[in-house]
Amino acid sequence: MGNHTDGLDLKYRPTTYFWAQERGIALLSDIKGAERRRIYAKALEDGKEDLLPQEVTEEVLSEEDRQVLGRVHPAFMGGEYLPTRERQEVEIARITIASTTQDVTCVYARQVGQRIHYRVVDEYGGDTLSGTGLRTSTKPLKLDELVEFFLKSWDLINCLDCNFEGDGYPRDRVHWFIVDASSSFYSEFGALIRAKVDEWLDTKEENEDE
Repeated sequence: MGNHTDGLDLKYRPTTYFWAQERGIALLSDIKGAERRRIYAKALEDGKEDLLPQEVTEEVLSEEDRQVLGRVHPAFMGGEYLPTRERQEVEIARITIASTTQDVTCVYARQVGQRIHYRVVDEYGGDTLSGTGLRTSTKPLKLDELVEFFLKSWDLINCLDCNFEGDGYPRDRVHWFIVDASSSFYSEFGALIRAKVDEWLDTKEENEDE
């Protein structure tokens, strides 16, 4: 089966999470909505961001605009119902799944005195989370620390298990179900999430072979 984390820098630690915020630089991760973020990213890639309506690039939509998007397709609701970030709080990672409403779960971080405070948030008032979903550190987390904290606070593997238990865990479909696993601060975050899922799928295949 091999080691799925080979080649990944698990101990990578960003210098800071707050450089862009301190300089007034907007990041893609400032946009709450999963579909709006995808549309904006594609426009940036094509050099057409100036042609987008303002609603696409807003960090947070009004309730009226959220309802309008939801009527277009339920998937447009994804990410729009995350808790609003507190002052000086940034999103450092997110996972989006292919549920009907394209649910998003995130890790937020903010500096409080000499420590960084983290919280894992979902779109259901914490109902999908395990434990408190809180922790602190004096320095930004290493990549493996971030993923461990994220997956202990929100059980992605259990979510996948519930969705694919009756289908035999087809690897391609399981990975397809994870629409996005990304971070503006950890370039290999998505790759490590994929590796964790592959490790779990390996155990399922081993059980079938016994």
